[in-house]
Amino acid sequence: MCKTKSYLILTLLSGAAFGASAFDTALIPDPPLLRDGFVLRGVDGRLSGPDSNDAWFFELAADVNDFTDVLQAGAKLQMLPCSTLEKMIADGRMRSEMTFRLWNGRVTRYKGRNFIFPSFFLPLREVREPEPDPVTQPQPEESAEPAETPPARERQVEPVTRDPNDVLTIPIDLLEKLQATRQAMAARERRPLDPNKKPATEPNQADKDREQPRPKRYTGGSDTVFVDRTAFLMGRDDGSFVFVPDALGRNVGQLSLRLLPCEALELAELKRDADFEPVRFKIAGILTKYEDTDYLLLQKATPVYSHGNFGR
Repeated sequence: MCKTKSYLILTLLSGAAFGASAFDTALIPDPPLLRDGFVLRGVDGRLSGPDSNDAWFFELAADVNDFTDVLQAGAKLQMLPCSTLEKMIADGRMRSEMTFRLWNGRVTRYKGRNFIFPSFFLPLREVREPEPDPVTQPQPEESAEPAETPPARERQVEPVTRDPNDVLTIPIDLLEKLQATRQAMAARERRPLDPNKKPATEPNQADKDREQPRPKRYTGGSDTVFVDRTAFLMGRDDGSFVFVPDALGRNVGQLSLRLLPCEALELAELKRDADFEPVRFKIAGILTKYEDTDYLLLQKATPVYSHGNFGR
């Protein structure tokens, strides 16, 4: 009897402990996350990185509210690799300051994390207040006598505003230069043409090949729209996913697009895992380039079924 009572007491205590632990877990709030597709406009922050995984982060200088959750100032969001991020890194290294204002930065959401896909930014410079002079001179004691008024010649004279109807006069030296230019142009027009002079010809191809190309300033790539393409969602050894384009059963494997984390990618992964055979998707997104690697920010992925008419 005593053993039965002790067993019941232990059972009740373990059940109470399990219920308390489950209740405590339910009370822990989820970390605030911005919704996928929310656009950051006029948000200041600092770019930091890269870390051990070659990732860059944007630290918010003020709170961000997407009307569902609020990210506090100081939160760091990972920047997605793209052509705009490459420009931001190059600009920050030239100025030795990594402060920017994102005028157009799209927020993505993937497996409980937020990311930023920047499109347009403005470099910022920190304003440093002048340091006070440590040597302070003693101020003269105020006297009861009224201060003397400065003489008239030391008073600041306000500039005289001209009447807009006044006649504007041209300086004499400028008139002389204009007259000399006109005489030179008239003499050049009256000069007879030399009949033996051959007209100037364009340089041949050999001369063009010998010309050295002028150095151009690096401006980075530009993003393009990638729409109405059929592709397979393939997994990689490192756990990431790529889209391999396909056209009506003919494999087109020359192009492999690495996918950036977003909500559309997460949904496409669920559809792919739910099917036993490879699934074709009709995709649309933004194609970008970072360090000579093609990336795709997926906007839409719709499964396309061939019903056995085309090979897998």
